[in-house]
Amino acid sequence: MAVQRRIRSTVLTLCSTLLATAVAALPAQADPASADRPERLSGQSKSWEVRGPLGSPTATVALDPADGHPTLTIRRGGRTVLEPSPVGLVTERADFSKGLTFTGRSTRTVAEHYTASSGKREKRSSLMTETRFRFRTASGARLDLLTRVAKDGVAYRYVLPGDTGNVLRETSAFTLPAGSDAVLGAYRSDNELQFKRYEAGAAPAGSYMMQALFRTGGGYAFVAESDLNGSYSGAHLTHEANSSTYQVGLWNNEPVQVTGGRLTTPWRAVITGDLATVTESTFIDDIAAPSRVRDTSWIKPGTALWTWLAGGREAGQSLEAQKKYVDYAAERGWPYEVVDAGWYFKPGEWEVIDPNWQTDNWMPELVRYAAKKKVGIHVWLHWTLLTDPVEREKWLGTLERWGVKGVKIDFMDSESQDRMRWYDDVLKATADHRLLVNFHGSTIPKGMQRTWPQVMTFEGVGGEEKRTNTAEHLASLPFTRNVLGSMDFTPGAFHRPFRPNVASDAGELGLSVLYESGIQNLAGTPESYDARPEARRYLEQVPASWKETRLLTGDPGRSAVLARLAQDGRWFIGGTFAGAAQSVDVPLRLGAGRWLVETVTDGPSGLVREPHVVRGGDTLTVPVVADGGFAALACRWFPGRTTCDR
Repeated sequence: MAVQRRIRSTVLTLCSTLLATAVAALPAQADPASADRPERLSGQSKSWEVRGPLGSPTATVALDPADGHPTLTIRRGGRTVLEPSPVGLVTERADFSKGLTFTGRSTRTVAEHYTASSGKREKRSSLMTETRFRFRTASGARLDLLTRVAKDGVAYRYVLPGDTGNVLRETSAFTLPAGSDAVLGAYRSDNELQFKRYEAGAAPAGSYMMQALFRTGGGYAFVAESDLNGSYSGAHLTHEANSSTYQVGLWNNEPVQVTGGRLTTPWRAVITGDLATVTESTFIDDIAAPSRVRDTSWIKPGTALWTWLAGGREAGQSLEAQKKYVDYAAERGWPYEVVDAGWYFKPGEWEVIDPNWQTDNWMPELVRYAAKKKVGIHVWLHWTLLTDPVEREKWLGTLERWGVKGVKIDFMDSESQDRMRWYDDVLKATADHRLLVNFHGSTIPKGMQRTWPQVMTFEGVGGEEKRTNTAEHLASLPFTRNVLGSMDFTPGAFHRPFRPNVASDAGELGLSVLYESGIQNLAGTPESYDARPEARRYLEQVPASWKETRLLTGDPGRSAVLARLAQDGRWFIGGTFAGAAQSVDVPLRLGAGRWLVETVTDGPSGLVREPHVVRGGDTLTVPVVADGGFAALACRWFPGRTTCDR
C-alpha cells in the first residue's frame, strides 16, 4: 500500500507539473470579472497587446487619445512589421473610424486540426490567440474588433452586433515602415495582371490586388483577406503616390448590403515572418470557416491533360479529338482530361448553345470511353449557365448523372457582393452534386478551399495563356498568388512561343511543381511532350497533392525554388530564375540521410537528366540558362539505386 501511495503521489505531482506548464504556455486569458467593464479614455493613449504562442508576432490595438480613432500595430522580435495602421468602417448610421470608447475585451485560445484536400500540405494544425475588443460610439452604436494572432500571422475582422445599416466603406489600412520593399500586382476584376517589384512608398498610385508582399525591417509581411462570402464584397488595396500606407477598398466603392442587422466581415490578414514562413504558411486557410462538406472521400486531386491550348475550338467540338486526348492521358497515368469551351454549342457554331444538348451531346460517350481507361472528365461551363436555380440544377444534375468528375467555370470577372452570393450558391450545388471545381476569370482563394474542399484550383493569375508575362512575374508568384491557395497557371505549354522562359524547357517543366494546383492542368500538346521525353517522363511522375511544402531558396521577383513532398516519400523540386544564365546553389532541406537527386536542366541538344547522390542539408549547384530554371526529383538512396522513377 505504501508503494501504491508513493506511486499515486508521484503521478499526481507529475500531472500537476504538466498542467502548470501547459497553462503557462497558453496565451493570457481575460479576467471574466472585468472583461466587459467600461474603460474611459483619459489623457493617456489606451493600448492593448495580443500575444500568441511562443515565437508569434505581437499585435497592439490602440485608441488615439485625441479623437478616439483605432489603430493596429504588428511587431515581431521587437521590430516593427506594421506601423500603427487605421482600422474601422463607416456604415449608414454610424462612424466606427473615430470617436470610439473602449468598453471591454475577452480572450480565448483557438486550436484546430484539419485535413486539406489540396494545397501546400495535407495535415494542418493551428494555434491562435483570439481577442475580442468591444467599442462603442458616442451615440451607443457597437463595434467589436476581433483579432487573432498565430506564429505566422495576425488577422482582424469587424463584428457589428446591432443594425447600423449598410457598410459604406472601410477605413482599414496597412502602413509599412519607411524603406520597405513591395511585390505588387495592379488590380483588375479577374486578378490576372502581373506582379512587379517596387519600393513600397514609391509604388505608382492606383489599385493593387489584395495579395501583396512587403519586406520590412521586422520581416516579410503578406497582406490578404480570408473568409470572404456573399455577406460582403471582395477587397483590394489602394495606394496614393509617395505614401507608405495601403488602404482597403471595396468593390466599385459600392455599399455592402447588410441583411438581418448583424454583420461579420472577412478577415484582414498579415502573414509575417521570414520568407520561408510566408511561402509555406496556411494562415489564410486556418482563419477561414471549417469545411461544409462532410464526406470528402470523392474529392481527389490530380494531374489533367488540358485541351484548350493544345487543340482550341476545334478540339472542343470533336469527340474523336477528345478520345485521342483521353488515350494520351491514360498512357501517361494522368487521372483527368479537361474538355474546354465548345462541347455544348451547336455543331459547327460558336457560343450558341445546342437546345438538345442534354439528349444529343457526345459527352456521355466520352465519359464512358474515358472511364474504361481510368480517366475522369472535367468540362468547361460559362458562369451564366449557373445563375438561375432551375438551370443550375439542370446543368449540374445532368453532368453528375453522366459521370463527369469536375467543372471549370469561367468569366465571373467580378468580386461584387452579388457575385460572391453567386459563389455561395454554386459552391453548395457543386458539393451536393460531387463535382470538383476549377474557377477561371475569378476571384482568388481567400480561404474558400478550406470551407469548400471540392474547389481544386482558381485561375486569378496571369498564367500560361498570357502573351505578355515576364520572368519577374514567374519568380513572384510563389511568394504572392500561390501563398493564398491553389493556382491554375496551366504549366507545360512547351509549344507556346509567348512564354517568358521559352529558351528553357527545364524552367517550364519546373513550374509543374513550383506552382501548386489541386488539378494541375498541363497545357501542352501530346506532340510537344513526345518531342521532350525527359519532360514527359517527369510529368508522368508528378502528383497534384502534397504532404508538405518547403522553400529551398528564393528572392521574390528574381528566383524561387520549392520542394514538395509526395505521399510516397519522394520530393519534387521546381525552380525559376529571372536574369542572366548562372549556376545556382540550392540547399537541400529534405531530411537527414542520403538522397538520390535527379536534376533536369537545359542542355545544348535538349533536356538533360543527371543523378546526384547527396546528404540532406547539402547544397547542390545547378546550371540554369537566362530566364530559365530546372526540375528535380529526390528519393532515398541505397546502393544500386539509379532512378527515383516509380
